[in-house]
Amino acid sequence: MIRLTDVHKSFGTNDVLRGVDLHVPKGKSMVVIGGSGTGKSVLIKSVLGLVTPDSGVIEVDGVDVTRQPRDAFLARFGMLFQGGALFDSLPVWQNVAFRLMRGALKRPKAEAREIAIEKLRRVGLGPDVADRLPAELSGGMQKRVSLARAIAASPEIIFFDEPTTGLDPIMSGVINDLIREIVVEMGATAITITHDMTSVRAISDRVAMLHRGKIRWEGPIADLDHSNDPYVDQFIHGRASGPIETLR
Repeated sequence: MIRLTDVHKSFGTNDVLRGVDLHVPKGKSMVVIGGSGTGKSVLIKSVLGLVTPDSGVIEVDGVDVTRQPRDAFLARFGMLFQGGALFDSLPVWQNVAFRLMRGALKRPKAEAREIAIEKLRRVGLGPDVADRLPAELSGGMQKRVSLARAIAASPEIIFFDEPTTGLDPIMSGVINDLIREIVVEMGATAITITHDMTSVRAISDRVAMLHRGKIRWEGPIADLDHSNDPYVDQFIHGRASGPIETLR
C-alpha cells in the first residue's frame, strides 16, 4: 500500500532522511521506532505530501503521491496526533465529525453527529460524552476521542503518532488494544510512530527501526527480539551503552 524508495530530505545542513526504503503491505500494521530526531515524523509528513522529499519516490497504492489529487488523496487517510490535538472550542461530537462536515466528505449535520456517536461508542465512550468539551474529559478519554476522529471517515490508511504519550500504563494498554482491534476490523493499513515498546508489541505486524535517516532494520514483530542488530537490541532494551550515541 505504501512504498518509499531511496527517499532523501534535508533542512538546510540537517540531513533528516538519507535514503529511506520502506514497504508497508496493504492491511498490515507497521510500527516505526527510533530515537528522537531520527526523522520519524518527517517520514509520515512526506507520505502525506506535507513535506516534499528532495529525491526518491513515495507511492501509495502504486501511484506517486505527487501525482494524486490532493483532496481525494488525503481523504484516504486518518490520523491520531500526538497529544490528541482536539479543538478545545468544539464539543466532542464535532471534533469527531470534523472532516465529515467539510470538503469532499461533507455529510448533513444530523448524519455527521450520528456517525460521531457511533465512532465514540466504538472506542468505549457513551453518547453522553458527545456534547462535552474536550477540557471536561480525562486524558484517556481525550485520546479515545482522537481515535474516534481518526476512524470517523473509515480511512484506508491510518497514522498513529505516539498514541500512548502521557497515559498511565493501564490506559495505554486500553488504547493499544483499541488500535489493534480497529485496524484489524477495518482492514486498514497502519503506520505508528512510538517509543513505547509495549505499544510496539501490542499493535504491530511488522517493525522498522529508523536510525540516522535510514531504515536500520525491518521485519516481523516475531523477529524483533532476535534481530541480531546491535542498534535494535540497544533501543528495544533501553540500554545506555551501545552503538547508539547518547548525551551524557
